[in-house]
Amino acid sequence: MITVLAAIFVLGVLVFIHELGHFMSAKLFRIRVDRFSLGYPPRLVGKKVGDTDYCISAIPFGGYVKIAGMVDESMDKKALAEEPKPWEFRSKPWIQKAVVIMAGSLMNIFFAFVVFVGAALVYGVGEQVPGTTVGDIVEGRPAQQAGMLPGDRIVSIDGTDVHEWEDLTRIVHNSPGRALRVTWARGDSIFSADITPELEKVPDGNRIREVGLIGVFPQFEARPVGFGRALITGFGTLYGYTGLVVSSIVRLIKGEETIRSLAGPLTISRMAGESARSGWGTLIGFMAILSLNLGILNLLPIPVLDGGHLVFLSIEGIIRRPIPVKMKMIVQQVGMILIFGLMIFVIYNDVVRAIQ
Repeated sequence: MITVLAAIFVLGVLVFIHELGHFMSAKLFRIRVDRFSLGYPPRLVGKKVGDTDYCISAIPFGGYVKIAGMVDESMDKKALAEEPKPWEFRSKPWIQKAVVIMAGSLMNIFFAFVVFVGAALVYGVGEQVPGTTVGDIVEGRPAQQAGMLPGDRIVSIDGTDVHEWEDLTRIVHNSPGRALRVTWARGDSIFSADITPELEKVPDGNRIREVGLIGVFPQFEARPVGFGRALITGFGTLYGYTGLVVSSIVRLIKGEETIRSLAGPLTISRMAGESARSGWGTLIGFMAILSLNLGILNLLPIPVLDGGHLVFLSIEGIIRRPIPVKMKMIVQQVGMILIFGLMIFVIYNDVVRAIQ
């Protein structure tokens, strides 16, 4: 039940934030909004206020804002047969159209930034404690299986003394699959065991690299910071995660990563449930990272996504005339088929992961 409620909460909030960006920008430029929907049709319940129908629809994996005079997910082209009205998307300058299209993704990214800044203000900025004392252990990984515990101090690896965390990191990272003789101290007792680092992919700046890992983390101490430092920390965190998302997308395009690595709604739900069990702070942090992912992915030049709409708009700006509505509709329909096909694939992968 916690997993289900957490998933509904996380996805509902993030979709709402995204669509709110489109909604607010459209209202700012006096563009009529016909529908604000959480979920895709068919419509379940809602209420019309002014020109806008605020509703909840049956397919829960997303949502949309129906903007007057725009070819979108609704595939409604009736209103596009006439000359554009002053309140329609089609009648607005190029820059206003671009802002409306990008506003949803920018809102998701801004939400992530606000959470990162808030986390720095509330929890402080973590600073690594000098030395080789273990701060945390990953369950089921080689160090935990060898009997190592948080608070233990790693003394040597393969007979080489280690005095700083960087020393042991360098040795472990460069030794995937090779057994290392690790010695550690716990109080007055000394322990030793052969530990084999597992090959894993880890972030390194804005790229991903493969290293050996044994499942240990150094000790950190939280240091309170002011608003200025929190802003800098929040921006740094945003920049780092953005680099990872972009790097992952590039790896998918190059074929260095398969689409089987993509997380679907079941995996996201499980992660949301695990985060919720760890407390509100962890859950909000998970939401921020997911929101950043959604914001960036929505800007990809794929039909139906915001990036696809932006491509249409850019082409129209270059050729200085509207793309035929029929062509837009065909591309949108193909995009919908591709998106739903991908959705089915990632759900299948989620089920396979759950069974395994």
